[in-house]
Amino acid sequence: MDGGVCAVEVLARDGTVILVEPFANDRVEDNISPVGRLYYAASTTICCAHAISDGGHTVLGAQADEARVKDIFRKAGFTRFRRAMQTPFNLILEARL
Repeated sequence: MDGGVCAVEVLARDGTVILVEPFANDRVEDNISPVGRLYYAASTTICCAHAISDGGHTVLGAQADEARVKDIFRKAGFTRFRRAMQTPFNLILEARL
């Protein structure tokens, strides 16, 4: 949410932000699986590199776990945050003002 317009500035008071993230537990050791290894490799080579090259001040590391994403949304002004759903491959997270 660095640079540009922040969702808090344009979201209706009763609006919702839905974020779909690759599945990641909060602890690295809980993510060791064939899918987890693929996600760590992709995130390291694509997501982290892009965040750094785009001048971002928040680079979440090789996987953006729910706790760190929640912290970013809270700092951006969202007061409600929950895991709306999960699959073996994705977390569907909901943030509200």
